[in-house]
Amino acid sequence: MRIEIHDPDDPRIEAYRDIRERDLVGRAGLFVAEGKVVVEKLVDSPLHRPLSLLIAAKRVDGLEALLARLPADVPVFVAAQQVLDAIAGFAMHRGILAIGRRTAAPDAGALLAGLRDDADVLVLSAIANHDNIGGIFRNAAAFGAAAVLLDADCCDPLYRKAIRVSVGATLLVPTARLGRGDDLLALLDRHGFAPVSLSPAGATSLADWRPARRNAMLLGAEGPGLSPALIDRTQSLRIAMAGDFDSLNVATTSGIVLHHVATQKAATSTGTPTSSVVR
Repeated sequence: MRIEIHDPDDPRIEAYRDIRERDLVGRAGLFVAEGKVVVEKLVDSPLHRPLSLLIAAKRVDGLEALLARLPADVPVFVAAQQVLDAIAGFAMHRGILAIGRRTAAPDAGALLAGLRDDADVLVLSAIANHDNIGGIFRNAAAFGAAAVLLDADCCDPLYRKAIRVSVGATLLVPTARLGRGDDLLALLDRHGFAPVSLSPAGATSLADWRPARRNAMLLGAEGPGLSPALIDRTQSLRIAMAGDFDSLNVATTSGIVLHHVATQKAATSTGTPTSSVVR
């Protein structure tokens, strides 16, 4: 269903208006997806669904394949570029936006219980930077992490910038949020996940760590990192760095750790000696 929009004040596109200044995250369960690749992920997402699209008229012909995959009841608003820019409140060079509705997040225990028996998950603590959240989810999707658990102090992965930085991965990777005060390690133990904490002061070099069948990799915010109490109760890992430098971006850290796990598990499944795995 395509609807032409000629007036930026048309009430039918209210949800798209001034999106930089308005926070749709958490408001009636809505979020904004921006750009062709991200909107494609939303259209194909098993976790969330599009409510509507807003497209620059000049982009419609090039998006026919995507539009054909939309449910019949999803309206597609089409506007001239200058009208689209006026609606959004900035120059929308990508020329395509979507409003999505999130589904209810599963309980963390239920999510873990439903994962395959060789699953690996990331657990994030107090990561409040949307670029980092987006980067971590992108790495999780790239290296096959089965889920991401967020503690109560993490920012929302469905914030527009986080979705964009993740290239839509936050719409695809299963996610659950822990309640404040939940016993994370008891939860992981109950579901057979071996927890490891990433810290510059970790007791074991990542290169020397051999993953278990099910692993939970714990990452904390840059600066404070994970709590000492949590690190003390888990196997702690460090990533070797040059000289006295001891700081990696947390999204970069997630990619290195997930690649290590994927490489080690691939070597084990093919019978390749672990000593031959590139570190």
